Amino acid sequence: MSELRLWNTMTRQKEAVRLPEPGKPVTMYVCGPTVYGRAHIGNARPAVVFDVLYRLLRHLHGAENVRYARNITDIDDKIMAKAVAENRSPQAVAAEYEAAYFEDMAALGCLKPDFNPRATEHIAGDHGMVAMIAALIARGHAYAAEGHVLFDVGSFAGYGQLSRRPMDEMIAGARVEVAPYKRSPGDFVLWKPSTPEQPGWESPWGRGRPGWHIECSAMIRAVLGVETIDIHGGGLDLQFPHHENERAQSCCAHDGAELSRIWMHNGFLTMGETKMSKSLGNIITPRELLDAGWDGEVLRLALLSAHYRQPLKWDDALLAQTRAIYRKFCSEMLILDVHDREQISLPDKNSPVVAALNDDMNTKLAVDCLHNAYRVAKNHQSGAVIARSQGENDSKIKSAEYKSFFELRNIGLLLGLDLRVEGSPEMVSAIASISDILTQEEVDLRSAAKLAHNWAEADRIRNKLKANGIRLKDNKDGTTSWERV
Repeated sequence: MSELRLWNTMTRQKEAVRLPEPGKPVTMYVCGPTVYGRAHIGNARPAVVFDVLYRLLRHLHGAENVRYARNITDIDDKIMAKAVAENRSPQAVAAEYEAAYFEDMAALGCLKPDFNPRATEHIAGDHGMVAMIAALIARGHAYAAEGHVLFDVGSFAGYGQLSRRPMDEMIAGARVEVAPYKRSPGDFVLWKPSTPEQPGWESPWGRGRPGWHIECSAMIRAVLGVETIDIHGGGLDLQFPHHENERAQSCCAHDGAELSRIWMHNGFLTMGETKMSKSLGNIITPRELLDAGWDGEVLRLALLSAHYRQPLKWDDALLAQTRAIYRKFCSEMLILDVHDREQISLPDKNSPVVAALNDDMNTKLAVDCLHNAYRVAKNHQSGAVIARSQGENDSKIKSAEYKSFFELRNIGLLLGLDLRVEGSPEMVSAIASISDILTQEEVDLRSAAKLAHNWAEADRIRNKLKANGIRLKDNKDGTTSWERV
């Protein structure tokens, strides 16, 4: 079995993921949503990509040896602005859109992470944000000024190593606030004061709330229980300033210990040639797509159709092509008995799809493995038709035929695709049409068997169709009609 190697943004090369040790599971943290509105489909890309990585890690090492955390930012100026505009509490806004996020990601087939920490739950406490800020001040990496606490960027020699940008570009790119209490323009906020009507927590620097970056550093330490995690993931837009600042403050708070061994960043989704973003207004949400009749698994397959580090153009052509592919895969599941479809299995750890994912999560190549498995299954199906027409043993034929279909389904399971026959009414109708075609093919095979006087084969097909709710009627003119019962 090949080892899992991932592209590390820090070193700009593929590196092996640490194997779990007794009592030391593989740890992964992915930056989650700020819950002031519904996530758009671009926000869903990291959720889906890192869900596949989570599934892969569990498959390779066992669920007990993997810990995955994805946070919820439930205190933020955007949440407060939304609350004021809608005349309700920030807590109500955050609760509504947190629930919506979980609902939408579940519709895209994402497993719930082991931990979903909320920022507001980790402000106080031994490993909370206030304690981490106090440690940074004590170590000379942060300073209090006019009710604020700021990180002193100049105190950390490694600042900028993750994004590899010179300081003047970082200051411009971060759009940092110019304030007289800052020692340097690049210094960023760890704590800021709250007005009486804003949410706030008591601290040594007065009543206030945390800055964005300190939230993730504190939650990583609190919920995953280590100073250095194995994998830190998120969208490319988080590389700077968010992840750069996370790394700086965590290293300084933990006596130089790196925050993560491997940093991963997925590429953008684009609408046309432009990055999808709420600020540009060129977004569409998973909920809008689901309400428009697109199946969640189609959306998931579309998000996995390109390598995660590459940009992905999101348009109607991609969706239509993906839906056709998904229907094709699902139609083949009709050959399996219902109890077979309900059995859960995963591909062998030495299989091509695992090798593809082990090579820096090459989901495009993994989806190609689905196509290859489909072609193999169809070839086996064609061979089975010929073998049955020649009177060969049906149980032996069925065993070989089913094996190929199981492989197709099992690859799908590793990618988080159920390849189910069930789905939206539109999908059920489409699959039913394919089912009619396959049923007619079975009826024609039975007619051919009767002409060849292969009565055993003709009876086998009749019994199979009957078990699947198909009633046959042999007509006086030699044709056979059928109906569902």
